[in-house]
Amino acid sequence: MIKIIFSDMDGTLLTSENKLPEGFDEMIAELKRRNVIFAPASGRQYASLTHTFDKYRDEFLFVAEGGTLVMQHGEEIFSHAMDVSTVRKVLATAAAFNEIMCVWCGKNDSYILRDFDKPEYTADMEKYYTHRSVVDSWDEVDDTPIKVALYDWTGNAGKNIYDKLGAFYDSLQVVQTIDWWVDVSSMGANKGEAVEHVQQALNIKPEECAAFGDYMNDCEMLQAVGYSFATANAHPDLKKFAKFETLSCDEGGVLVGIRKLMADGLI
Repeated sequence: MIKIIFSDMDGTLLTSENKLPEGFDEMIAELKRRNVIFAPASGRQYASLTHTFDKYRDEFLFVAEGGTLVMQHGEEIFSHAMDVSTVRKVLATAAAFNEIMCVWCGKNDSYILRDFDKPEYTADMEKYYTHRSVVDSWDEVDDTPIKVALYDWTGNAGKNIYDKLGAFYDSLQVVQTIDWWVDVSSMGANKGEAVEHVQQALNIKPEECAAFGDYMNDCEMLQAVGYSFATANAHPDLKKFAKFETLSCDEGGVLVGIRKLMADGLI
């Protein structure tokens, strides 16, 4: 029987209008009745996830920052920190890219340079980094880094960021999460690693887990569970790693998939 369900947020659980699907609260109540844990798994910071799920902050398990931080009941279950010197190298490299905003993602907060504290950069950031601090220099940051997020306000992050980070491909985890963002973290840091640590910490087997995703940064997560779903709107390459396909995010695909698991007697 399934004991925990991991779900990506953007393009998976949330609609294209950034809303939770209709019937979400009722589904969570039913999962709670059946003793199944729900775990949002996102590139968003922990503060953003608890903001979205404020009334569930003491019930959900949160896989934040692309799998580099896992929290439950306000306590850290797992984290995968980055070396500060490595973070500085990434930031220095990205500083040469034209009009790219860098975000130092720490355990306690996210940080941007004052030059980028402008609406054209921060408007989209509000969804993923609800809480942030503005600094004049990276030297002001005193927080354990777990990820560097790079933002292209033109929506062409693949060409303008990812393709220019080739020097780090062999030593760091470099992933384009959506058209506007690229995440850089320690090698091996991903949602799949986080899921495996959750399984160990809670003594849950892979076959007792389900996961839903839509983009390539969900690949390892889908491989780490027994029941993996890709939404209909998912990247074609991600669908190769999913055992099942559900409806799109705008059609409540996650809830449809969960109902299938219930109908099959797996929850």
